[in-house]
Amino acid sequence: MTIKDRMAEKMAGEITLSREPGPTIRKWREIFQASQTELAEFLGVSPSVISDYESGRRKSPGTLTVQRIVKGLLAIDEERGNRVLRNYQSMMETNEAILDIRELLIPVPMTKFVQAIEGETLANEENLHHELKGYTIIDSVKAITSLTAFEYMKIYGWTSERALIFTGISTGRSPMVAIRVHPMKPALIVYHRPEKMDDLALRLAKTETIPLVVTRMPLDKMIEVLRDIG
Repeated sequence: MTIKDRMAEKMAGEITLSREPGPTIRKWREIFQASQTELAEFLGVSPSVISDYESGRRKSPGTLTVQRIVKGLLAIDEERGNRVLRNYQSMMETNEAILDIRELLIPVPMTKFVQAIEGETLANEENLHHELKGYTIIDSVKAITSLTAFEYMKIYGWTSERALIFTGISTGRSPMVAIRVHPMKPALIVYHRPEKMDDLALRLAKTETIPLVVTRMPLDKMIEVLRDIG
């Protein structure tokens, strides 16, 4: 099976199995940075049809329509040099520092995400009004010792609209400094069971206006909880 076939299978499976296929279609369309008009042109329908599918105003698409939507997005990506496909291929080989990385079937409000992991917000609580489209759990020690600059980009998966969850935290300074200097920023930062909180880490989080959350939930339980969310 080619990498393109694997990606098509993943996309179709997510849309078909989703409890809310409309938002899942929208998620994939946004990942491919395709407009409703572009996708509609490939399918030979009006943009309002795509809009109706994504909003849930139209009955969930059948298997054949889902396949056409997937083919359309992949065709649009091919015309643009297979940017998304190449990104997916690079993600297939993840570094040992990445403990878990997932894209959510439907966007999840930050408040729901934080509540699910029994989190406490330490900075920028007023910015918890956005939605998350994915999350990555990172071993902070292994990230420092083994992640190259190229591999660091992999922690963002398909989109930066995600939570970065750092484990093995001592004071929290190193992850926040790394986020500060990198041009790509996550939507939410979570520290898993830090030994203590560094004042500089808090100041940097406030400067970046990124919500910073701490959770004491056991790692295995947190992974289990997050795999059921979205």
